[in-house]
Amino acid sequence: MTGQTPPAETPEIPRHSRDSAGWLMKSILLHMRMEMDKRMESVGLTDAQWTPILHLASGEGRTAAELSRNCLQSPGGMTRMLDRLEAKGLVERVRSRNDRRVVNLVLTEEGLSAARFVPDILREVNEQALENLSADEARQLKSLLLSLIHISEPTRQEASSY
Repeated sequence: MTGQTPPAETPEIPRHSRDSAGWLMKSILLHMRMEMDKRMESVGLTDAQWTPILHLASGEGRTAAELSRNCLQSPGGMTRMLDRLEAKGLVERVRSRNDRRVVNLVLTEEGLSAARFVPDILREVNEQALENLSADEARQLKSLLLSLIHISEPTRQEASSY
């Protein structure tokens, strides 16, 4: 840029639009995550920790790779999260007897105890977020969000393969 003359008029730089769908969804997610953090505090979990705990409790992930995919997190990020959950005594890593390359994840008794609180807290936070919508509006919102997820699915698949 050295030696260049700046334009006579400063170009208008678009401001962050609070009307964009992306910003609105992110804002809602941020508020819900803050509420989840607040409510999960009594259980000893953070917003980031309850997701893998719930997936393990429901059988939707038995290895770090499965949890990484199901929780939409990078493999490295999931490994670090599992390290923290293991240090808290909530998760154990158990080598498979059938294939020594596979390390299965198992909730401890303390992890199972924490997992029992998660569904009720999730339901309460979701209900609070939708409390000012009619039943029809809530169904329509969920339908629209599912459509957006379906549309973005190929992108999500590509992102999880790194």
